[in-house]
Amino acid sequence: MNRNILLVEPAFKAKKHFPPLGLMKISTYHKLLGDNVEFVQGWNKNIPYKNYWDRIYISTLFTYNWKSTIETIKYYKWLVRDDISRIVVGGVLASLMPEDVWNETGILPVVGLLNKPGILDSGNDILIDDLIPDYSLLSEYGTQYPLLSNSYIGYATRGCKRKCEFCGVRVIEPEYSDYRDIKPYVQQIANLYGPKRHLVLLDNNILYSRKLGRIIADILELGFINKNIRTHTVDFNQGIDARLLSDKVLRLLKDVPIKPLRIAFDNVRLKKTYTEAILRASNYGIRDLSNYILYNYEDSPSDLWERLYLNIQLNERHNLNIYSFPMKYIPLNAKDRSFISTEYGWNWYFLRNVFRTIHVMKGPVMPGSEYFHRAFGDTSDKFIEILHMPEKILMHRGRTPGQLEKDWELKFQKLNKSDRSLLIEILCGHRTKRDLMHAILKVKNSKVSEILEYYMPETQEVNESNTELLFNGLELEED
Repeated sequence: MNRNILLVEPAFKAKKHFPPLGLMKISTYHKLLGDNVEFVQGWNKNIPYKNYWDRIYISTLFTYNWKSTIETIKYYKWLVRDDISRIVVGGVLASLMPEDVWNETGILPVVGLLNKPGILDSGNDILIDDLIPDYSLLSEYGTQYPLLSNSYIGYATRGCKRKCEFCGVRVIEPEYSDYRDIKPYVQQIANLYGPKRHLVLLDNNILYSRKLGRIIADILELGFINKNIRTHTVDFNQGIDARLLSDKVLRLLKDVPIKPLRIAFDNVRLKKTYTEAILRASNYGIRDLSNYILYNYEDSPSDLWERLYLNIQLNERHNLNIYSFPMKYIPLNAKDRSFISTEYGWNWYFLRNVFRTIHVMKGPVMPGSEYFHRAFGDTSDKFIEILHMPEKILMHRGRTPGQLEKDWELKFQKLNKSDRSLLIEILCGHRTKRDLMHAILKVKNSKVSEILEYYMPETQEVNESNTELLFNGLELEED
């Protein structure tokens, strides 16, 4: 008897670049068994309830999506009238916090990968993780996932041997598998859904593979070679390990049309290793690079600026094109995005201003020095000053300072260390307009009281003397 299967992806606020591959592979699995499959996002009040669905799968993503994810699970739990045997929950959050999900919903989630037989149906020997994703499942959602329609998306390895404390891979994929033959995987996708222009590999640390040469040979055999880089590219999307980017590795990679080469730069202590990796890659003709920069972890605001500035220097000195992607650290068990690494000098207001600045360009820090120096400052001290800046000045900066910015800057530079600490204490402790207004009335420090006037909300837009705005029109999402 054919079963009715519902696949649910919670409706996350943040933009997702990738479709839910786990659900897409589960769709392929159930269609192989002859089951009927439907996919929805978030709460869908138009679908049938109670006994119609034989099984409902709910994917999870980041732990800080806890509230919306749990609400989604509870909604569909109600949909089947608490017959929780028909609900299966899995994914990142479920794997990192299974006991919390159980305590909150009464549903024990599937932890880790579907890489063993019989996980979903006893007696079934199909390895779901090895299946190709069902691209047709998301046809109506194609515009939401720009990398879906024209890319083969998969893995050539699984896991990572590094076991970094800040990374969930060590929990979700604890065993390192150093080779998966991507050729039949890609060919099946092409046969069923048409050929794709790009190959996106989601490997967590592909350079650790002892069979890297074989993986690269597979990629080249599939037609992804440098002479076709205008039409066919390869993206090691999760980044490669700078510590493993040797000449031997680069000799393997040099014929692959990588665009961009993504390298993590998680700590300023890796500056020498990272710089050597970048220069070594440039010697092999790799000039388009992307850079993941973790912050709010074991780094100070000055450390963040130093890493960003290093990329600007490398771009200028070696004719490179490095885009930096700062990524705010969130603990693996955090149920929201409120974590602040106060031990290393971070606070709520600083994090808000980093967020405001980098999201002007929707995430990346541009490679040009003019933009960088205006957005982040010429020195780390100037960057710290910018992190203190009022939103109405920060978000409306032009290519040259307006009078309002100059006036604020003069007053800020008169503040001593104690004054600045008091300013940040007030800004972090009074986040609503009303609270801030009351706080200003109570401040006895005249210098701090005077500069706080710049932080008061205005009913009209701030008018700058120049019309070419750098930070205008940004809609912020609260961290």
